Amino acid sequence: MQDRLALVQAACSRVLRPLIRLALALGLKYPVLEDLLRDLLLEEARRLWQAQGVAHPNISQLAVTTGLNRKDVTQRVRHTRESLPHTELSSVARTFTLWLQLAAKDPAYRRLFINASPLGPSFESVARQASRGDVHHRAVLDELTRLGMVAEDEEQVELTAEGFVPAQDLQAMLAFLGDNARDHLLAAVSNTLGQQPRMLERAVFAEGLTQEDCEAIERLARQRWETLHHELVDQMTHANKDAQETGLKRMRVGIYTYYEDGQLQEHDPGPEEP
Repeated sequence: MQDRLALVQAACSRVLRPLIRLALALGLKYPVLEDLLRDLLLEEARRLWQAQGVAHPNISQLAVTTGLNRKDVTQRVRHTRESLPHTELSSVARTFTLWLQLAAKDPAYRRLFINASPLGPSFESVARQASRGDVHHRAVLDELTRLGMVAEDEEQVELTAEGFVPAQDLQAMLAFLGDNARDHLLAAVSNTLGQQPRMLERAVFAEGLTQEDCEAIERLARQRWETLHHELVDQMTHANKDAQETGLKRMRVGIYTYYEDGQLQEHDPGPEEP
């Protein structure tokens, strides 16, 4: 048991390191992180008990499972404190993705009339379809313009980005980081715990590469992903239409690349001498 706990601790340390890097870079300090960790421990402890058929675990059960004292469990806020948008619900992201699909099939559609046009699809029609009429197309266009993903020219608008990466919006970037990294880790955790079905979760690794090697490999990954991305969006769109009333599952498929200098790899140094 002790060996297993040590292994789990080492894995958690490796996974948490990038999050600590993010927190420190953006000014998040220990007290906030500790408070967040306590909330998450309680939420996951409830989920574990509920999976065992205990709908409302009591204070003692939560305290034993989390290691928190009963007073802390009793005083802890019970609701989830979310301040980030959920990326899968974004009308802006859905509109951009649908437009990108049209442009992949016909490059002429990279430039659209803003308002309804008899000449073919317009940005208005694409936004209406993507948002199911819930959001006005002008609001969607203004947001895409703010994010630097489109260029508006009088009565027309043109795609200027190849993927929905809102680099100019920290809140949106953090939302994507949270959603994408969460689901990647959930797949790995599900596989590690032996849950079924086994999720696709693969990576390849090499070292001793030059900067030029890394850039060439990343270009290859981007090119292959662009093709797969369009195929996946097509299949997901059709599946969503066919099962709108009965489908209860959500699914995310992603890809990543990362490279850095070999000597910058994570390590666990001992305390420095004063």
